[in-house]
Amino acid sequence: MSRLTLRSGIRRARDAREFGKVAVLLGGDSSEREISLLSGNAVLAALLRRGVDAEAFDPRERPVQELGDGRFDRAWIALHGPGGEDGLIQGALEWLGLPYTGSGVLAASLTMDKLKTKLVAAGAGCRVPPYTTLAAEADLARALEEIGLPMMVKPASQGSSVGISKVKTADALPAAYAAARSVEETVFAERFVAGGEYTVGVLHESALPSIRIEPATEFYDYEAKYFRDDTAYRCPSGLAAADEALLQASALAAFRATGSFGWGRVDFMRDEPGGEFYFIEINTVPGMTDHSLVPMAARRAGIDFEELVWRVLETSFSRERK
Repeated sequence: MSRLTLRSGIRRARDAREFGKVAVLLGGDSSEREISLLSGNAVLAALLRRGVDAEAFDPRERPVQELGDGRFDRAWIALHGPGGEDGLIQGALEWLGLPYTGSGVLAASLTMDKLKTKLVAAGAGCRVPPYTTLAAEADLARALEEIGLPMMVKPASQGSSVGISKVKTADALPAAYAAARSVEETVFAERFVAGGEYTVGVLHESALPSIRIEPATEFYDYEAKYFRDDTAYRCPSGLAAADEALLQASALAAFRATGSFGWGRVDFMRDEPGGEFYFIEINTVPGMTDHSLVPMAARRAGIDFEELVWRVLETSFSRERK
């Protein structure tokens, strides 16, 4: 049973004392622990610079029950991957009665499952690439026939491109399938959209300027996202005004259809030369590292990193203790 109640709208804070004591949840035990530590420590430093009484809290090192002992007033969730953005920690915080940032249990759980998210996004009018599930190696031949090459092979519920492979030849498909299955039982194949990669950040129910991502690698993989310095980011993305408006509207439609809230990021591929945008996925707890995309888009909109972290923390005001 939830010990929190929802209120409409987002309250703005004028003074850091309005937040009380903030637990910055970081680390955890998912495959994205390393990135979560980078994100969480960046968030913590920004909050402290703004005068917020904040403290790091790693659920791998401390029991989650400590969050409900009255010491903390709210939580800034910087946990990535399973356990952090799949509804698990959100459910624990609901039960403990501790207000938290971003999306709730249902939206976090849904968007962590890329397959189910595609169904919802398609229902909201977003185009999605053709895809098929891979339950066993016997499905690989069918995927080649239905999807064709090149294709992306992905685990259904991992973030940061963990376990994802681009497959250009039939001989490479079994290894890609094995790599995805090593991190997640549910695997699917998706037609590779040979065009530009775009992302749209969402903050306080508004779309931030889109970013075009141009990786030097085969695709925007884990290394390109967080550690390589040769990935190019175009912000502004270079889209015509009408295309930018269409992309932002599609991002908000997918965000709202999944019940996502407060802040997040919606990823797309653009088919070229056709120019159609294809929805790929939603991230309800995007990265907040020096390579991360939402801070980049926010800067373009005139919002520096400290202000972004502050505004995300404001989303926790929409949940109050009963």
